[in-house]
Amino acid sequence: MHFEYNIIESDFANAGKASSEIKKTMKQLNIDAQKIKRMVVAVYEAEVNAIAHAFGGTIFVDIDSEKICVLIKDSGPGIENIELAMQKGYSTASAKVREMGFGAGMGLPNIKNNVDDLDIKSEVGVGTEIKMVVNFI
Repeated sequence: MHFEYNIIESDFANAGKASSEIKKTMKQLNIDAQKIKRMVVAVYEAEVNAIAHAFGGTIFVDIDSEKICVLIKDSGPGIENIELAMQKGYSTASAKVREMGFGAGMGLPNIKNNVDDLDIKSEVGVGTEIKMVVNFI
């Protein structure tokens, strides 16, 4: 199964829409509840990051009998230092984003803690790709 979802820059009203749709699909496929929770948390965090920090993007979802793979591609400023960005509490969120309750610097650490495989590629001035996998077996 393959799905795609668009992410719109600064569209906080729809933050979580893609992760909710993914959750619904995984439930319909009778995937273990803990696996669903882990992927939904990871996708939500990545979705919010793309909304808050990038200029939009796309979420690509592939589900087969063994795993779910989610790729988030954004066209944003990119991440200068991925190792630093992975540290809890590190954030480049604007004051406006922080006022809305986002930008606490937990997005990437939460993603890492909830997936079996994580690959982040980023180029400053171009954008970021985050590939996440949760295995079912």
